[in-house]
Amino acid sequence: MRVHRKAGRLVALTAAAGLLVAACGGDDAGESGESGTGGSEDGGGDPKTFIFGSSEDPKTLDASYVSDGESLRVIYQVYETLVALEPGTTNVVPGLAEDWEISPDGLTYTFNLRQGVTFHDGEPFNAEAVCFNFDRWYNFTGPQQSGDVSYYWQTVFGGFATADLESSPATSRYGSCEATDEFTATLNLTEPSSALLAGLVLPPFSIASPKAIEEGGTDIEQAGDSLSYTGGFGSEVVAGTGPFKFVSWERGESLTLERNDDYWGDAPALDEIIFRPIPDATARLQALQAGEIDAYEGVNAADIGAIEGNGDQVVERPAFNVGYVGFNNKLPIFQNEKIRQAISHALNRQGLLDAAYPEGAQVANQFLPPEQWGYNDSIEGYEYDPELAKQLIADSGETDLTLEFWYPADVSRPYMPDPQAVYESFAADLQAVGFTIVPKTVPWTPDYLQNIQGDGLGQLFLLGWTGDYADPDNFVGTFFRQDRPEFGFTDPTIQGLLNEALAETDQAAREALYQEANQAIYDYIPGVPFVHNQPLLAVAGRVTGYTPSPVSLEDFDLIDIEG
Repeated sequence: MRVHRKAGRLVALTAAAGLLVAACGGDDAGESGESGTGGSEDGGGDPKTFIFGSSEDPKTLDASYVSDGESLRVIYQVYETLVALEPGTTNVVPGLAEDWEISPDGLTYTFNLRQGVTFHDGEPFNAEAVCFNFDRWYNFTGPQQSGDVSYYWQTVFGGFATADLESSPATSRYGSCEATDEFTATLNLTEPSSALLAGLVLPPFSIASPKAIEEGGTDIEQAGDSLSYTGGFGSEVVAGTGPFKFVSWERGESLTLERNDDYWGDAPALDEIIFRPIPDATARLQALQAGEIDAYEGVNAADIGAIEGNGDQVVERPAFNVGYVGFNNKLPIFQNEKIRQAISHALNRQGLLDAAYPEGAQVANQFLPPEQWGYNDSIEGYEYDPELAKQLIADSGETDLTLEFWYPADVSRPYMPDPQAVYESFAADLQAVGFTIVPKTVPWTPDYLQNIQGDGLGQLFLLGWTGDYADPDNFVGTFFRQDRPEFGFTDPTIQGLLNEALAETDQAAREALYQEANQAIYDYIPGVPFVHNQPLLAVAGRVTGYTPSPVSLEDFDLIDIEG
């Protein structure tokens, strides 16, 4: 048993290791003489090095500037937040704050901080450091206010001290941060947000050393639509409070962390972590088989046999996402409720999952995954019934049944590993009941997202979402609390319920409001959710303690390597 830094309670490494889908037999890939990943035994030997095969380099290790998974994966090992996640779950537990109090009106959060914690540069962690970070984020200016840079601040807190960009939110939920004593930080809001604590687990709210921030510099340069991080903080100077410290970064080759021997919690078993960018999924598989890496994400279902046959493990990340077929409701045909109903009954969602998804994928019947509280168990979903779909089309009175069906190219998403396969399956279903489908495909970035989410050009389209944190507002609130160009509709009932739920401070009342909102969304049919998928990771057979996180935030300090 060990006290885990982010749970604030006992966590058994053996239980964590039990979450793995372990494979039997085969040679130990880690014994390759060329791997460089040999683990040491307690008596000495080579250092225990864990090598993760990333799909790309991080953008920066300045946590407040990123929202991509590869950056967050590294940042999560180096920095810590006031509140954290119990490993393998979405439960909010103490982090750098031992406990906290929330005022009855939901406007004041008082965090009692851990004592005896130091940053990697030797500076003390205290309430002044906490408030320095919050005030830094609130006072972002110019390109720092871009949604590509400060996405999570805007998601959780809204705007800034000034609104410098046309796209900057006009108001902010952030009021102030006060260091009321050395180890008490008080966060004041301008309006209540019951999703705040869940949002604060995100790595962009990591507390960094104020000295490191000031010494490194945090400049951003913008040239046209391109942003570059020119400050030294996050690339040359990195100082958090986490169990691993930054050592070096050779872009395109490797990023290295080492164990923090002065860590306030239990020391990790690993001596060193190396993140090695390998963009191609097949190349990552080959690197694992050769013993050159110890884990990677984005396993193709077709590769499961090869991985397990090599004596390695396939780990299922808990399903915390949703894929959906969206309708652009500004089009007259989608303003006809019977057409929306017809499509919902025409799609053979289970058939798609059986043919194109790994075992464990679930048919979705609402835009919220079952693991998220607020899920409405009384919603049974749309039954696959092509004859009913044909009848609904006939009853609709619509005669022009030609629809553009958009799907992205050159991308694989957790909820949509093969977009073309999803499109082809659903297009065939729709054509079978009388629709004429015109395919429309463009690259995921920047064209697809801009065309669908920014410009609202899609008619019928494939999209989805992976939860950032464990609050229903991060799913149904993201989609429907405000008007979005992709869906092209306004429904006062749905928006009213979601805004009321966000401001409500009573948990039971919030849950009831989200269940009611989910029913209202289901009845309206702004689109058809079709899958909650379990993304797959590959882990070397000699690795123990790799605990998959629903929100892709794994604690590498739980990992050990067998000799």
